[in-house]
Amino acid sequence: MYSRQTKLYPTVGCCGLDCGLCPRYYTVGSSKCPGCFGPDFLNKHPSCSFITCCVKKKNLEVCAECNDFPCLKFGGFDAGDSFLTHRKSIVNLDFIKENGVEEFVKQQKRRIELLGKMLKQFDEGRSRSFYCLAAALLSIKDLEKSLEYSEQRMEADKVGLKDVKTRSKILRGYLSDFAAKQRIELRLRKR
Repeated sequence: MYSRQTKLYPTVGCCGLDCGLCPRYYTVGSSKCPGCFGPDFLNKHPSCSFITCCVKKKNLEVCAECNDFPCLKFGGFDAGDSFLTHRKSIVNLDFIKENGVEEFVKQQKRRIELLGKMLKQFDEGRSRSFYCLAAALLSIKDLEKSLEYSEQRMEADKVGLKDVKTRSKILRGYLSDFAAKQRIELRLRKR
C-alpha cells in the first residue's frame, strides 16, 4: 500500500503528460483538474493504471524512475491516443530518465510562466486550449519568440491592452507559424 496522498509534482503526469499545461488544470470551478495525483485527485478522477503502478505500488513520482520503463503500458500510448499532447509523453519521460524530474520541472515552470502570460494578456475567452497546447508542444524558444513578435507587432500597430481579440489573433498567428514550420498540429484532438 502507498503512504502518500499526493505526488510531489502533480504538474507532471506519471505517464509523461504535461498536466501543468492542460486546459483543465486552468479551469475555474468543480471541473478543475488538480494534476496527476494532486490534492483531491482521488475524489475527482477514477483510478489510472499509471498512477496505480507508479505511485501506489512503487511509490515513484513518474514512470521514468522505474527500472521497467518503458513497459507494455506505453505500447502505442504516445501515438495512438487522440490527445495530441500524448505524443510528447515518451519524449518527456526520456528527458526525465536522462536529466531527472527536477530538471524537467524547471523547464516546465518556464513553460507555465509563458502560458500564464498568454492566458492573462491574450486570451479572448476562446483560446485557452490553443495556448495550452502550444505551450506543451512548441519549444520554449518558439514560445518566447511568438510573445516577443506579438508585443512588437501590437506596439507597431498601436493595439491597446483592451483589444484582446486583436491581441489573440496576432499571437495565435505567430504560434501557428512556428507550429507549421515544424509540422506540429495545434488542435486538441486529431480529426
